[in-house]
Formats: sequence, C-alpha cells, structure tokens
Amino acid sequence: MDVNQESHQTVTDSFLSFYDQLMAQLPGIGLGLLIVIFGTLIATWLGQFARKRIASRTKDPLMSQFLSKALKYTLIMIAIILALKAAGLGAIATGIFTAAGASAVVLGFAFKDIGQNFIAGIILAFSRPYDVDDTVEIGENFGKVKALEFRYTKLKTFDGKDVYIPNSDVLTKPVTNYTEDGFFRWDFIVGIAYENNINEAKHVILETLEKEPNVIADIDHQNFVIEDELATSTVNLKVYFWVDTKDFRKMALITKGSVVRNVKEALENAGFYMPADIQEVKIYGAEKDFPIRISKPEPDNKESNK
Repeated sequence: MDVNQESHQTVTDSFLSFYDQLMAQLPGIGLGLLIVIFGTLIATWLGQFARKRIASRTKDPLMSQFLSKALKYTLIMIAIILALKAAGLGAIATGIFTAAGASAVVLGFAFKDIGQNFIAGIILAFSRPYDVDDTVEIGENFGKVKALEFRYTKLKTFDGKDVYIPNSDVLTKPVTNYTEDGFFRWDFIVGIAYENNINEAKHVILETLEKEPNVIADIDHQNFVIEDELATSTVNLKVYFWVDTKDFRKMALITKGSVVRNVKEALENAGFYMPADIQEVKIYGAEKDFPIRISKPEPDNKESNK
C-alpha cells in the first residue's frame, strides 16, 4: 500500500512540476507564437513587395521570383529562431536546424530530379539563353517562351501545344534562340531549265527580294543566290535572305511563304521555265516486244454531225 502511495505521489509531483514549468514558460511560448505569426505575415508582404519592385525594374520574372522567395523564407527562418529564444528554447533551435539540414540532404537524394530542376532554375535566374516571348528550340521542342518557373520553362508551340520543359534539360540540351538578336536567315531552292540564263534568273530573284518589305538587307545581312546543283532536269538555285524574328510566326514563317510565291511568279513573268522532274525509263532487252497504246482524241460533235 505504501509503495502504491509513493508511486502515485511521484507521478503527481512530476505532473505538478511539469505544469509549473509550463505555466512559467507560457508567456514566452505565447510570445513566440506571436513572433512566428507576425513574422510570417511581414515576410510574405515584404516578399510580394520586393517581387513587384524587382519585376518593374528588371523585367525578369525568374529573378524577381528567386529574390522575393529568398527574402521571404530568410525572414521566416529569423522569426522562428527569435520565437524559440523567446519561448526559452534557444538551445533546442540549434538541434532543430541541425536535424533540418540532415533531413534536407536525405530529401535531396530522394527527390534528386526535383532538386536538379530547382537548382537549374536558380542558375537560370542569373544567366539564361532566352527571355519570355523569345522563340527558341530546346532539344526537339520549338515554340515561344510563355513562362519561366524554378522547375520548368513553358513553351507554346506554333501548332498550339503547351510544352513544359524541366530546367535541368535547358542546362544540358542545346538551346537555339531565334529572336535574341532579331535576325534569321531563310533559304529555299528553285529550279530553272538548262537553256535559261542563270545570271538573269539570279538578277530577277534579287530584285524580287528587294521589293519584299519584311526582307532585311544591310551590310551585316546580305541576301544572295548561288548555283546549288545540276539536277536531272533543272539547274537548282539556292536563295538566301534575312528576316526579322521579333514575331517569328508572322515575320519569319509567313514572310518565307510570300518570298517563295513572289519569286516563282517573277521568274514565270520573266519567261523562265521551271520544269518538273523528268523520269527516264530504260529497257534492257528482257522483253522482245514492249506494248504501247496510243489513244486518239475523240472527234468534235459538230464535225461528226457533218
């Protein structure tokens, strides 16, 4: 009976001691909670404010996202440290952050791909080969950049698809930017007959290019025509010309179609003949006779009635 009473007294004393300590630290815990709540609110507001100010000055959405989030989470971490110290748990704070660091390493290995994309997003925030609204080709994906995030880059292809490319692929795959300097050179082949004058055809083509309003011609961007190939039935001329690529779909793709059409019409109006490919059929004597049927044109109805 005495043993049970002593055990009961020990439990009661332990509970009362814990209760007394809790009540003694309760003001500090309450203050810590207030610090965390107000610190989070202030950090969120300052992060949003910094994002708007940075975005208005740099016009760089990825950089503004990175700096605003870095500011926000740094302030939240400071608020948590201050809250733990206010609650009398300053010694515990070191252990918590040490455990958090170890957990971050473990999670980094567990979510390797996500970590790679996030780190790649941070790298792209400071240095990247394109901006929003640039026309780019990343690997096999071709389109206009519509959004930049820490984990992916969003492309809008010219056939209406939304493609989300992991930022790690941006760092490891070739990236072609068609609008960085605003110029792109197109080329196409046109074939003329062997009996046509090549120099005159080249002159007609260059005159046609000069009349195109969206074709660029200056010292650094010269348009020209070369003899490309002596084909079976044509002399193939290769036409090179420069276009503005700020609006790639309109200025580049549509302009190329206009140039091809106008060059064809100009050559035809100038009397140049553009023959189709000729197919040659050879018989090597495997058959003695080769049947040929010649169809006669039907007589006119008026002539048949006479």
